Amino acid sequence: VVASVYVNPLQFGSNEEYDRQPRTLEHDTELLAKAGAHLLFAPTTFELYPAGFERSTIVDVPELSGILDGPFRPGYLAGVATVTTKLLQIVQPDCAVLGEKDWQRLVLVRRLVADLCIPMDVVGVPVVRDHDGLAIGSWNRGLSRAERAAAPRLYAALKNARQKILDGERDYAALQVAGRLELERGGFQPDYFSVRQSADLLPPRADSRELVVLAAARLGDARLLDSLRVSLGK
Repeated sequence: VVASVYVNPLQFGSNEEYDRQPRTLEHDTELLAKAGAHLLFAPTTFELYPAGFERSTIVDVPELSGILDGPFRPGYLAGVATVTTKLLQIVQPDCAVLGEKDWQRLVLVRRLVADLCIPMDVVGVPVVRDHDGLAIGSWNRGLSRAERAAAPRLYAALKNARQKILDGERDYAALQVAGRLELERGGFQPDYFSVRQSADLLPPRADSRELVVLAAARLGDARLLDSLRVSLGK
């Protein structure tokens, strides 16, 4: 089991603060050791971008990098695709395990692995949540006490939307508007609240059976994102 820890400068646009990205390598190392990981790969930027990341070859999946997170974080998804391709080529694993919290990243990596003929599987694993449903993430440490108390409302909004879909609601545009309003009332500044097909992130069709509700919203200085799958069966 190989784990990678790296803050990738290629993922940060001019409107984002690369220096503010949480870095907890010592703590991460302890957690990985307790979990039984065999190797931690924590490269320097020079190792990954010896000619400078500004001059690096870029891997992009245009169909996926222009939606959802794309308009709010220009260059972010191309940065994710590029550094992930590098890591996969260096490690050459049998499979890559990614969390489902950032569903767009999961779909992106599955797509680039297929398109670039990388011989490996991509496995998605369920979101790890705190006792009140908040998805675990590094940005949670920056929440104030009041913000931490409000943060689970993001998960609650996703659950509400999922339940309405399971109850038969198919006006997805209305569900998205309602989800945004719910977040705004909870003190968030939502970037998006969306219902998509889980496999390709296209808008749902009338006969779509496998969906995902996903959202990204700012709470104070933190940007939180989460997702929730919705399976309508056969």
